[in-house]
Amino acid sequence: MFDKTSIIFKTYRQRLLKFIQSRVNLPEDAEDIMQEVFYQFTRQFTGIDDAADPIQNASAWLYRAARNKIIDHYKKKKNAPLPGFYDEEEDEYMIDEISDIMFGEEAGPATDLLRSLIMEEIERAVTDLPEEQRIVFELSELFDLPVKEIAKRTGTPVNTVLSRKHYAVQFLRKRLKELYCDFLGHY
Repeated sequence: MFDKTSIIFKTYRQRLLKFIQSRVNLPEDAEDIMQEVFYQFTRQFTGIDDAADPIQNASAWLYRAARNKIIDHYKKKKNAPLPGFYDEEEDEYMIDEISDIMFGEEAGPATDLLRSLIMEEIERAVTDLPEEQRIVFELSELFDLPVKEIAKRTGTPVNTVLSRKHYAVQFLRKRLKELYCDFLGHY
């Protein structure tokens, strides 16, 4: 078992370290994160953690664990807290704050990482939408087509298009809320 973990360590060490270094400020922090990831990997891969599921894809597991450790790193290191959280039906305040992060003028490694993670989550969330909702959302928001044009192109009644878009937006808001809560530590 330990021979396999050594081979995996040797295979992925440099690539994983570069991945981490591109997302954190200090080389020492990148090295610490990488060591934590490989420590976790070894514990899970060798079965030391009893509740752990077996690892099927080492590469995917390592990069996902590294990304999670990077997020943890920024949670611990953040100098200024992210803005507050308004948890009402509309989630307006939370959406405004995510917009500020995504489209604000602030620059730097921490902001770039947040933007990258938010964009990855949005892309994943859009692909997780049911097909009919995804198509309507993409045509409306990405291609800026009016609802009547979407209805015509898809052969769907206007009210159905509006409903699909509404459910898509609700789903995406919920996913962004989960992401926002992860960053703030709200559960």
